Amino acid sequence: MEKIIDIIESIANEKGLMIHEVKDTIKLSLAKMAKRIYGEEYEYEAHIDEKKKILQLFQKVLVVEESDERLGGDDENYIGIKEAKEIDPNAEIGDELRYELPLDNLGRTAAATLQRELEYHIQRLLEHQIFEKYNNKVGKCVHGMVTSVDGAENTYIDIDEIRCVLPRKNRIKGEKFKVGNVVKSVIRKVFIDKTKRINVELSRTSPKFLEALLELEVPEIKDGAVMVQKSARIPGERAKLSVASMHPNVDAVGATVGTKGVRINAISKELHNENIDCIEYSNVPEIFVSRALSPAAISNVKINGTKALVTLKADQKSKAIGKNGINIRLASMLTGYELELVEEGGKKEGGGAIDPNALKALFGEE
Repeated sequence: MEKIIDIIESIANEKGLMIHEVKDTIKLSLAKMAKRIYGEEYEYEAHIDEKKKILQLFQKVLVVEESDERLGGDDENYIGIKEAKEIDPNAEIGDELRYELPLDNLGRTAAATLQRELEYHIQRLLEHQIFEKYNNKVGKCVHGMVTSVDGAENTYIDIDEIRCVLPRKNRIKGEKFKVGNVVKSVIRKVFIDKTKRINVELSRTSPKFLEALLELEVPEIKDGAVMVQKSARIPGERAKLSVASMHPNVDAVGATVGTKGVRINAISKELHNENIDCIEYSNVPEIFVSRALSPAAISNVKINGTKALVTLKADQKSKAIGKNGINIRLASMLTGYELELVEEGGKKEGGGAIDPNALKALFGEE
């Protein structure tokens, strides 16, 4: 067990782990090995002597009163106070004493057990590291190569050291991928299944994917000069997003759209030619609702709780509703209000009474 520190550093460098994590893992593995070899009924503690660079194993015993019924027999987990005082004059009832167990004469069985324990706990440590790495990337854009597509049209993509899945429900309608394609997506969630395997689920239908693409394409968003306040999508068809400038000299909409629409068009192409409306955010609800219903010209907006009564001219109603009601649906999703249209001097007409939870379920969002 000589030069254990050198071994720890070697494992940490090879596996990309923190030295203190490997130290804890080795001590845990040795304690587990001791229980398997010497008996589950005993308590053990491993220690690394930093100066001597050696690994030590101790059996722990609890100091109890002489009358304690747990004394005697084959139970070596307890020691009477009288005998404890002979070993350590400062010992008190309730203290723990440690006996060092020699490691030099460990047999093949013990060595093999220690190796298995160490491999098992290092693997768990690596899996935890991978889980934390990808869990911290939820909502972030990633890209990788397609390795397979199963019969249910789920697409499997290798991203660094892990294979991720892009379920069919999280794929834009009309998209099809082949082995070898490089695909961008956003990490939707990371979880461990019943077999203790790490699963990373990807999405191309999430509004977060649109926001992640914007951050990649628009320097002002990445730098924080422009902030995406909210986005809403009907994947593959149309999206709306609201942006706000964090700098007085930056035009939020202009920066996001780019010269002649070059930035927003590049994102649209990645989203299977999804049409993207970009509006300037306002913390005044009436103004925000009015802008969200563009390209329709709105005469007046009245907020009543979770509902917004929108007054507009008759010739603007079809623009506000949009083809198959898509414009008013997206406006409702973006603003969070149930929208009700009223023609000037005419009748009311709904179209934005959207259940947000139903929409999230439809597009696979949580």
